[in-house]
Amino acid sequence: MTPFSIAGIQMHVSASYSNLPVMKHKIEVMMSVYPWVEMVVFSELAPFGPLTYHAQEFPNDSEKEFCEIAKKHGIWLVPGTMFQKKEDKIFNTASVINPQGEVVGRYNKMFPFYPYEVGVTGGDEFLIFDVPKVGRFGLTICYDMWFPETSRTLAVNGVEVILHPTLTATIDRDIELAIVQATAATNQCFIFDINGLGDGGTGRSIICGPDGRVLHQASTGEELIPIEIDIERVKRSREMGVLRLGQPLKSFRDRNVSFDIYKEGAKTPYLSTLGQLNKPTRLNQIKEALETDVPIQEAPTVLQSWMNKLKP
Repeated sequence: MTPFSIAGIQMHVSASYSNLPVMKHKIEVMMSVYPWVEMVVFSELAPFGPLTYHAQEFPNDSEKEFCEIAKKHGIWLVPGTMFQKKEDKIFNTASVINPQGEVVGRYNKMFPFYPYEVGVTGGDEFLIFDVPKVGRFGLTICYDMWFPETSRTLAVNGVEVILHPTLTATIDRDIELAIVQATAATNQCFIFDINGLGDGGTGRSIICGPDGRVLHQASTGEELIPIEIDIERVKRSREMGVLRLGQPLKSFRDRNVSFDIYKEGAKTPYLSTLGQLNKPTRLNQIKEALETDVPIQEAPTVLQSWMNKLKP
């Protein structure tokens, strides 16, 4: 058995002011009540909320404060993410801090939530790090998980625990919960999906094991989520199969197929037919009405009918 204790913190996040004092307080409470916790993970954009107005260069004073508190308690710390200014771009960046208070790596979200996360550039490098005598960890952030290539790349490189800070305040949270379970099972790993509250999401953080089963699902209130996991469960699943059945990573390794869509320069004509990556608007419906094949004398009537449908 290789036990390791990870705690998610689901808390209210404001976009109007710094959340650092509350985050530090939550860590103090966590370590007082659960002194056995070895790693703490917050939700996406927990320190300052989801406005790029708060973007700053790295390293910065906020990250330094997190380093100090990680060292004080001797814990691994992923303090959610912050918007990073880098040259003329903005990234959504997660820092990983070790128990010595050192930043061991930073990960830039690969798939910003376009077309809604306007002005944010996607990263192009994975972050994988080892916790000595425990196992291998990796990060994805929010929308990254909708692209199975991200989690599969981590798993193929030996990652046993995926840390997944997220900010979901939309009605697709149920879909994301299903994706977390499926991702845990198909990659045979633990996943800690930590969501925020208020400006930081609608909660319902979820932790899943390497068989896809839910270890804990939070409600929609503030919650400390300390979970002790056994890394050996990942090794056992990957050796014997999910519930002693499917062995997806071995099958991926032994596949006969080469996926042409991933080859450099591959043509994907169907994807080109899907149009621009824009927010849906009522103008799209008007455009469809105008493109409808109807006699010209009937066009005003058809258009008026569509306009009536679009009224609130």
